[in-house]
Amino acid sequence: MAHSQSIASGSDIPDAPDVALAQQTSSQSDSAQKQQPASTDPTLEGKQTKRILWIVPNFRSVSVDEKLPPQSLKDKFITTTLDSFDYSAFIFAGILAGISQAQNSYPEFHQGAAGYGRYYWHTLADQAVENYNVEFIFPTVFKQDSRYYTLGRGGIIKRTGYSFSRVLITRTDSGNETFNASEIMGAGSASALSSLYYPSRERTWTKIGQHWLTNVGLDGMTFIFKEFWPDINSAIFHQKQ
Repeated sequence: MAHSQSIASGSDIPDAPDVALAQQTSSQSDSAQKQQPASTDPTLEGKQTKRILWIVPNFRSVSVDEKLPPQSLKDKFITTTLDSFDYSAFIFAGILAGISQAQNSYPEFHQGAAGYGRYYWHTLADQAVENYNVEFIFPTVFKQDSRYYTLGRGGIIKRTGYSFSRVLITRTDSGNETFNASEIMGAGSASALSSLYYPSRERTWTKIGQHWLTNVGLDGMTFIFKEFWPDINSAIFHQKQ
């Protein structure tokens, strides 16, 4: 009888190898969890900041999956004005004016301080004219959203194609996709208006067309940079802005 009780009692005790294996597995699991880096916070993916590199205005960029109400007339005007007369706009105009003067782009402006002044105010005016046409006047007329909506997902080719295609495709104020008349027609009209305050030899259809294509191309490149800015910011600056 005592022998039977001893057998029954022994059957409740797990084998020693099983205990060792369980402890080893648990130890390895704990070690792996400690060594595994913390996963990226999904809430930071595709998150835009108000400025790029603390300088460049990025007020019209919308983070991935962010839901915003339609742009009002006031919203379009304010963001356009911020883009046009932000302190960075004066800095970039100064840089571009210096480059144009160094290249003697408009000989009629001459060189020296006076010449640089002519380059400067023309460049600043060009920026403002295009911004108000592309971001405010035409979006208001056509009821289009002037903001950039970040895709944030997919491969580099897919996202690059999406971002550059925004020069041709945009959203209406009601949220539907449509032809980006604000960009194409706005940039064209801005080029035509800009020619009015340039020397007469610059007021040709060829010059206007070149200026038009340049503006659209630069806007497309800007969209590409905005698309990948959250990735750059997350990788290098760790969303510190």
